[in-house]
Amino acid sequence: MKTDRLIGILSILLQKEKATAPELAETFEVSRRTIHRDIETLCRAGIPIRTAQGTGGGIRIMDGYRMDRTILTSKEMQMILAGLRSLDSVSGSRYYSQLMEKLQSGSSAFISGRDSMLIDLSSWYRSSLAPKIGVIQRAIENRNHLEFRYYAPSGESIRRIEPYYLVFKWSSWYVWGWCVQREAFRLFKLNRMDGISETDRPFDGRTVPLPDLSNEKIFPGGIRVKALFEPDTKWRLVEEFGPHCFSETKDGRLLFTADYTDMDNLISWLMTFGAKAEVLEPTEVRDRIGEIAEALEKTYRRT
Repeated sequence: MKTDRLIGILSILLQKEKATAPELAETFEVSRRTIHRDIETLCRAGIPIRTAQGTGGGIRIMDGYRMDRTILTSKEMQMILAGLRSLDSVSGSRYYSQLMEKLQSGSSAFISGRDSMLIDLSSWYRSSLAPKIGVIQRAIENRNHLEFRYYAPSGESIRRIEPYYLVFKWSSWYVWGWCVQREAFRLFKLNRMDGISETDRPFDGRTVPLPDLSNEKIFPGGIRVKALFEPDTKWRLVEEFGPHCFSETKDGRLLFTADYTDMDNLISWLMTFGAKAEVLEPTEVRDRIGEIAEALEKTYRRT
């Protein structure tokens, strides 16, 4: 996009004493003529740029106009690059890596020190996640409806939505949009979406509230669980619920208490601990796990 290119050219000129049209053309993958038109645009915008021909010539910002390179500090530039790397980790194209190259090409001397923050937003599902993100981004930019098959605890269905935001939360990616079927804004988890396609049906857009991503909204609680865990499970309890979710009993076991939202998810989670977890409350959960254990014993009983 032209605006991105103009910002990129200005950033390079602010960080370097001078640059040549061929260098800029190669960096931004455009023709020299396009670079010259961009320089004219920057001049009309009030940026005092000088061009000189011949040996030692080039494109530079006049010495009297410097902004002293304090638009961004070295630390701020490192944070920008860290953010771009995180987006690049789930990108299906080279857009973010090319943007990083453009920023770094004019800032190598400006950025000091080693990177101190590395963020990888990808997951085990990167091969399928990146194409989904790409389709959703294009649909958001083009303001076209998305269609997909969605797998929810209540069953599967075909959905059509007006997409507005890609959201990364709770180690997962979501899309926030207006669901045509439900006539309401909904949050859809990308790993539950299949057959995502951008339609040729545009939408006008509407006043879009930001999704409420608070734990209280998404995980309202309602099921008070109390269970005893073996000491060697402490690391999982701390990782998933924090260090204050349990107290140690006299026999060394961990008395865990928490509010949970969904009964089926609670039972599935407890079952991952095998015999290292004993449910005390609620009795319904204890009874259902007992039934599952009996069914498993029958399935795997040696004859």
